Amino acid sequence: MRLQDEPELPLTINVVPLIDVTFALLTFFIMSTLFLTRSQGLPVNLPKAATAQTERPAQVTVTINKSGQIFLDKQMISLEQLENGVRQKMQPQQQMMVVLNADEGVHHGQVVAAMDRVRRVEGAKLAIATQRP
Repeated sequence: MRLQDEPELPLTINVVPLIDVTFALLTFFIMSTLFLTRSQGLPVNLPKAATAQTERPAQVTVTINKSGQIFLDKQMISLEQLENGVRQKMQPQQQMMVVLNADEGVHHGQVVAAMDRVRRVEGAKLAIATQRP
């Protein structure tokens, strides 16, 4: 039995669990978008450099794996064809960034030869990919 003098409590909606669920979903979406980066090169062990700087996304990636094979945007190419391959990917009257991913176990002479071929292409800017220690 209820007394007439007892005040009636107002109904309330507890929003704290709603806020918790919203932040959990927001965290999930933020973390999942961090793993959606697109890399055009093949996986290699990059050398470490303390003075490395982050460059804008590359338009062309040249990869030299540990066994010395050369790839242009994931397609195998010979050293002799590298210059023409980069030239074909360039747009007329436009500069292009060419990122060189070379495994740290590759001979220095092969990396320099690939760099020399890329430098022969007018308008191609060369960058060497490294990892921070």
